[in-house]
Amino acid sequence: MTTSTRRAEEFVGDGPERRFSGPATGEERRMLLAFLGDQRATLELKCAGVEAELSARAVEPSTLSLLGLVRHLTDVERHWFRQVLAGQDAPPLYSCTEAPDGDFDGAVSEPAAIADAWQAWRAEVAYADDFAERAPHLDLEGDDSWRGRVSLRWVLIHMIEEYARHNGHADLLRERIDGARGI
Repeated sequence: MTTSTRRAEEFVGDGPERRFSGPATGEERRMLLAFLGDQRATLELKCAGVEAELSARAVEPSTLSLLGLVRHLTDVERHWFRQVLAGQDAPPLYSCTEAPDGDFDGAVSEPAAIADAWQAWRAEVAYADDFAERAPHLDLEGDDSWRGRVSLRWVLIHMIEEYARHNGHADLLRERIDGARGI
């Protein structure tokens, strides 16, 4: 008789104990940042151990790739925290008007490109975390051309949503690449 395992138990990596360890009660900012950190850790875990395949378009005909997701989320972090909330002139690193899907389409399996993407992502995450920690309150606002006035609270919730959505894509991409399954 074969014993079945849950998908969550099949993924190779550091396991869920490395993630989802944030508080379930307490101060709102701390909880939101912990949830966002958990989602970011999930993305990193999904990309671990498959560096050569990070740019694989593994679910045809989609142009999504794990590396494309990293590049896309770098631009998303940059947009919300630097441009919208901090008011900086910080254009996207990977997409533009002429190449709106440059974050995905420009993802290539070259070691330097992969290293640069991870470095840029980590820099944007560090900036976002520092900004969110130093903000005087969650009602701090910024202007966005798509949503209008947004608060830091809304941005944190949206970022959790954005990562959760794309981590679902990463699940499918990773399973297609090497069979690894789970959360």
